[in-house]
Amino acid sequence: MELLYRRCAGLDVHQKLVVACVRIAGEEGKVAEEVRTFETTTTGLLALSNWLEESECSHVAMEATGIYWKPVWHILEPTFELVLANAAHIKNVPGRKTDVKDAQWIADLLAHGLIRGSFVPPTPIQDLRALMRTRKQLVREAARNTQRIQKTLEDANIKLTSVISDILGRSGRAILDALVAGTTDPTELAKLTSGRLKASRAQLVEALRGAVREHHRFLIKLHLEQVDGLNNAVRELEARVGEELEPFQRSVELLKTIPGVSDTAARTIVAEIGLDMTRFATAGHLISWAGLCPRSDESAGKRRSSRIRHGAPWLKTALVQCAWAAIRTKDSYLRAQFHRIKARAGAMKAIIAVASSMLTAVFHMLGSDSAYKELTGSHFDRRDAS
Repeated sequence: MELLYRRCAGLDVHQKLVVACVRIAGEEGKVAEEVRTFETTTTGLLALSNWLEESECSHVAMEATGIYWKPVWHILEPTFELVLANAAHIKNVPGRKTDVKDAQWIADLLAHGLIRGSFVPPTPIQDLRALMRTRKQLVREAARNTQRIQKTLEDANIKLTSVISDILGRSGRAILDALVAGTTDPTELAKLTSGRLKASRAQLVEALRGAVREHHRFLIKLHLEQVDGLNNAVRELEARVGEELEPFQRSVELLKTIPGVSDTAARTIVAEIGLDMTRFATAGHLISWAGLCPRSDESAGKRRSSRIRHGAPWLKTALVQCAWAAIRTKDSYLRAQFHRIKARAGAMKAIIAVASSMLTAVFHMLGSDSAYKELTGSHFDRRDAS
């Protein structure tokens, strides 16, 4: 095999230790290897960096093990050309599993160019990604607490969700606060609504007639406090995202020209893939990385599975949500594509295809710094007629 890097290193990263193997290929084909172990404290990682620099290593590879690789990456990045490997792609030979052999194996693969590096965005994008993912987690937790409130209301036989779609809206929150304060008269509770509900006054009174005990009031109060705290955290986080997003604001505005892409979705897309599209050879490579295309699984001439890969779950979820919103836009290419594919393959495959098309548009828009160009819903008719 062709030797690409004469001086390189492989790292086997763990929570407390890093096992490093420096591989040096001599002129006559002789290979010298030296293995050392370092702690993952800042002092230990700086010592690792100094040792690799003294060994004149040009490239360093490591596995993407949980989150433990990130501190190592941040310290080594300014000095070395780094390669982050997917652990599933560089499995060692069975029966040869030790930390030292893993580090040697990674170094050997790197020296011969057999490691396909994973996509690691620059630090500002990583920071933005962490903020947007945290926002999503906080919103999900607020939704869970809302569901717990609904469960408590059902236990008290208060049918609030049957007459109010958003129990934390203006009317719903007023009723919940009154319940916590001790009001149980359904007529008094019904008076707290804004008058913009579809349910009649009689339906409201009957739905609010229950058996609320002190136990229910305590739980509702507890969950409301959690929701309020989470909502405040989301507002603070969004303010921080706005500051971090300033250098990328133009790209966010461009992505919002795609049907179905909201401001939050555009921020998520930028946070997940960054702005440098040269990291992906083609739009197809980006779609494959995101997990929005069928996997390749064929044996003996038979295709065993065409299910999509796991890919990048945060990006995939955001794009699928955008796709469902986009197909509601009348006379649009994405809506026409959805109905065209749905007729022969079903709704789920059609929505994944729409999400793939949207990501293809994102690739070209960010690559050329241009706005979305709508092909309209008659695109397929024109193409079939030509």
